[in-house]
Amino acid sequence: MKIDLHIHSNTSDGRMPLERIFAEAHHRDIGLISITDHDAIDAQEEAKHLAEQYGMAYLYGLELNITFSHPDYREGKGVSLDLLAYRFNIHHGPLIKKLQDLKAYRQKRAERILEKINEELVKERHQPFSRKDLEAIQEAVDGTFGRPHIAAYMVEKGLVDDKQAAFDKYLVKCNVPKMPVSLSEASDLIRDAGGVLLLAHPNHPRGTSLMSLTKSLSEQQEIIEEAMLSFIDGIECWHSAHDAETTASYINFAKSRGLILSGGSDCHQSPVLMGTVDVPLYVAAQFGIDLP
Repeated sequence: MKIDLHIHSNTSDGRMPLERIFAEAHHRDIGLISITDHDAIDAQEEAKHLAEQYGMAYLYGLELNITFSHPDYREGKGVSLDLLAYRFNIHHGPLIKKLQDLKAYRQKRAERILEKINEELVKERHQPFSRKDLEAIQEAVDGTFGRPHIAAYMVEKGLVDDKQAAFDKYLVKCNVPKMPVSLSEASDLIRDAGGVLLLAHPNHPRGTSLMSLTKSLSEQQEIIEEAMLSFIDGIECWHSAHDAETTASYINFAKSRGLILSGGSDCHQSPVLMGTVDVPLYVAAQFGIDLP
């Protein structure tokens, strides 16, 4: 039996609907699962119901993006980090309100990014995006509307060869800051909702992680010790992008600090990674779940 506590559905930026995710998870012998969509909990009730249908244990889940800074790194400039929340009350009013605000801001942010891209396209004597283009992008989005969807549309329209080229040529230059959420605010939201908060994939080489501040595992853990420990309850030690050294180091660190240890594939279904990360069964017991 397997554990995977980090899976995304098409409610945010995953590719599969919940029904297909749970059918595949059942096929892969996953016994404890969590859907952790970005800044969204719309899928939680259905996910819990599907888990029960397939005889799986389920944890309510959520991935929150925050802005974090440390005075000793990057001249104190903020970087993006991801946090994982579990076992919270999905009907908690302040949490629902914050997620609604984030969704509304994300829509306005995307519109502003397109406006800035249009300024560049006009300079290059290209046809600027219209309201119909915005609507076409929105129709292609199953969940969270963000820069990757704009990049995909630019590829489709022949403006760039691939998504990376869209970012390199337009989306980095035309970026608009995300709605800032601090570590302390995220901690208050989740703990007030009765949940626990974990630092996600702390050493992810291609994702939002402490690696954007330092590649040193010991320095990363000093940052957690100094600036994060009072706000988090655990760490995602097992992750599809963590190597063996990272996993072992974070297991030792988390255990020595009495933190919750968690793990998951971070599966977005491209490719299908769910169940491929070897998360030990004792992780379930930390959440009060007994697996057979």
